[in-house]
Amino acid sequence: MERRLVITVDGPAGSGKSTVSRILAKRVSYMYLDTGLLYRAVAWQAMQRGVFITDDEAIGKLCDGVTIPLKTGGEMRVLVDGKDVSAKLRTEEIGMIASSVSAIPAVREALLPLQRSAERQGGIVAEGRDMGTVVFPDADVKFFLDADVDERARRRHLQLLEDGKNANRGEVKRGLAVRDHQDTTRKIAPLKPAGDSVVIDTTGLDIAGVVSKMAMIVEERAQGGGPAS
Repeated sequence: MERRLVITVDGPAGSGKSTVSRILAKRVSYMYLDTGLLYRAVAWQAMQRGVFITDDEAIGKLCDGVTIPLKTGGEMRVLVDGKDVSAKLRTEEIGMIASSVSAIPAVREALLPLQRSAERQGGIVAEGRDMGTVVFPDADVKFFLDADVDERARRRHLQLLEDGKNANRGEVKRGLAVRDHQDTTRKIAPLKPAGDSVVIDTTGLDIAGVVSKMAMIVEERAQGGGPAS
């Protein structure tokens, strides 16, 4: 019988990790865990309630009502006080706030058990920025996706337009650069590949090719093969 693996997918915004993680989870019939949505849910609550992101204690308390119904494949949903707010969390403004919120120790401490609760069930694809380094350091397979900032800005701009949102590509690129700096320089769990990650530069690669490469590595490990490479 194949082992039910813990798979992590880390990388900066626009690297393609969300798209390929969802597809990979469906392909191998695993649970999809988008941890970035958890931080976005906290950021959304801060906006709704007028809580300043400099108030670490107040921000930390916002984590109490965040829950995730775990299921296999498909889109992950995030609930706040029992209400599904997933559709409200994908704006650039919330993404910027979430990047700051994710650096608050109280928030990371509060959300860590929620993230790790999925590990006990096995068979998960966990996507985020510190999945392989902090949340699941003993994951069976770790991926780190990256792409140059121009390509990531193009993808994010196109995604926003497809979602019916007004967006300026130059502003999107500047926003990504700011988030990259915040994520890679924060003192707690900075964005970086784990030492045993499979690093994939997705610049110029199509989604199908990236997913196929990842699925092949996952299948080999599930069958008891050696370390991913």
